[in-house]
Amino acid sequence: MKRNSGLALLDVRLTDLLFVPLQINCVTFPLPGEGPEQQLLKPNEWSYCDYFWTDKKDPQGTNSVAGFEVLLQKQLKGKQMQKEMAEFIHERIKIEEEYAKNLSKLSLSPLALQEEGTLGEAWTQLKKSLHDEAEVHLKFSNKLHTEVEKPLLTFRGDNFKKDLKKYDHHIADLRKQLASRYAGVEKARKALADRQKDLEVKTQQLEIKLSNKTEEDIKKARRKSTQAGDDLMRCVDLYNQTQSKWFEEMVTTSMELEKLEVERIEWIQQHLRQYTTLRHETDMFNQSMKPEVLVAVIALRFRDDRPMTLLTEEVLRKTPLIMVEPVDQLLQNVDPGKDRELWVKENKTGEVRPVDMDI
Repeated sequence: MKRNSGLALLDVRLTDLLFVPLQINCVTFPLPGEGPEQQLLKPNEWSYCDYFWTDKKDPQGTNSVAGFEVLLQKQLKGKQMQKEMAEFIHERIKIEEEYAKNLSKLSLSPLALQEEGTLGEAWTQLKKSLHDEAEVHLKFSNKLHTEVEKPLLTFRGDNFKKDLKKYDHHIADLRKQLASRYAGVEKARKALADRQKDLEVKTQQLEIKLSNKTEEDIKKARRKSTQAGDDLMRCVDLYNQTQSKWFEEMVTTSMELEKLEVERIEWIQQHLRQYTTLRHETDMFNQSMKPEVLVAVIALRFRDDRPMTLLTEEVLRKTPLIMVEPVDQLLQNVDPGKDRELWVKENKTGEVRPVDMDI
C-alpha cells in the first residue's frame, strides 16, 4: 500500500508494519500468486538475464551463492576448458614431432644399402618416402601450433580474468549497497513501530485516566510517529532506487557474459574444424590418396597403357576428396544457443524478477 507521508501511516495497524514481503538475502520478490504475471525479458532464448535472479544454497556448505556468481563460474570454467584443449593439441604436436623425427632417422638407415638393380632402386625410393612422410608430419605439427594451439591459448589472454573480477566487484558492491539500504529500512520500520506503540499506550492511558499526560504529550508522540513514518518512506525509496540499479546492471552484465560465451564457443569450433582439416590433409598423404600417386600405382601394377590423362580422370572420379567423419559432422552441428539452453536448464537459480518494496 503506497502512502504519501508519515502521517498517512498512523492508521496502519502495528501488525501490518511488521509484515515483510518475500525477501531473499535483502532482495525483494513478489509473493507467490500476487501481482501481475511476469514475462521473460527474452522469451524462447534461454537468456542469462532471465534465469539467475535468486541465490542458491552452496552444495558444499550453508552459504548461498548469488545467481551472478554462477554465471561468472561458467565463464571461468569455459576459460579452463579452452586452456585444456590447447594443452591437448600441444600433446598431439609433441607426438607428431617425435614421429617425424623417428621417420626421418629411419629413412637414413644403412640397412639393405647394398641391394642392387631394380629392387635396390625400389628399396631406395621406399626409404626416401619415409623422409617425405616425416616432412608431412613435421609441417602438420607446425600448422597445429600456429593455426590451432596458439589461437586457443591467446584467445582473450590474461586480462580476461581481470575483466571478470571487475564485473564481480561491481555487482557485489551493488548487493552490499542493497543490503545496507535494507538494514536501513528494517531499522526505520522498527522505529516507526516503537513510536506507534508509544503513541497507542499514551492514548490508552489518557482515555482511562491512568496518567496525567496532557494532550500536548499526545501531540508530541504523534509528531514523532509521523517523523518515523517519513523516515521509513525515505528509506524504502532509497532501497528501491538501489535495487533498480542492481537490476539494470544484472541485465546488462549477464547479457554481456552471454555474448562472451557465444564468442568462445564459435572461436573454439572454428579452430577445431581447422584441426580436422589439417589432419585430413595429412591422412590423405599417408593413405596415398593423392590422384597423381594413385595414377602411378594403377599404371605400374596393372600395366595399364591408357593415356595418363584418362587414368587421372578415372582416379578423380572414384576417389573421395575427404571422408566426412563423425567429428566433422558434430563440429558442424555445434550450436551456442542449444548449449546455452541445456546449461541454463541445469544451473538456473530463479526466473522471478525482483519488485519494488512496498509498505
